Amino acid sequence: MKKVLALCLSLLFCQYLTAQEKTQTMETLSNRGTGKLRVGGYASPTVKFSTLDDKLAVIVGGSAGVMLNSKVTLGLAGYALVNSIEAPRVNTIDPTEYWTMWYAGFLPEYTFNSNKLFHVSVGALIGGGGIMRGERLRDTEKQVWHDQSGFFVTEPQVNAEMNITTFLRIGIGVSYRLVAGSNTPNITDSKLSGPAAQFVIKAGRF
Repeated sequence: MKKVLALCLSLLFCQYLTAQEKTQTMETLSNRGTGKLRVGGYASPTVKFSTLDDKLAVIVGGSAGVMLNSKVTLGLAGYALVNSIEAPRVNTIDPTEYWTMWYAGFLPEYTFNSNKLFHVSVGALIGGGGIMRGERLRDTEKQVWHDQSGFFVTEPQVNAEMNITTFLRIGIGVSYRLVAGSNTPNITDSKLSGPAAQFVIKAGRF
């Protein structure tokens, strides 16, 4: 009887040790502080209200990227001026010309408390773009471009966002477009730079 009791106790003790080993994972450099990597992504159409050459500028575009662990997004973004802003004339007899501007680049972003109804994201676009003047030919839909130049641009931004569904969120935010290196006549880097208010829609897997 004692042998049977000792055998039963030994089996129970071995089972307990096995259960402990299953519930406790060894901490190593490769798994320390990490769990399963969650990979998502989204596309985000965006409308910005800014200034260009001291006039109201409506800038439309968007971004798309891969989102890791519902926090870090690595993406690309591109935007273009969509409203007509008249360029200054050198001579009064010169034809009317309008500014055209675009820019694009790499857009990393970090989202705080992504699973909360209301949350905040911060990011910064780093890239380049172009500025030119366009003359609209009469009786045609064609345009002739003049004095095109490229520039470097960086645009930090912060958005306040709200989750509508598990795959859709909207947000409003502010950004500042900082331009350097353009050389198109009659406009400066400072007039290409400026703050913007923006509205964003994000759709995807967060």
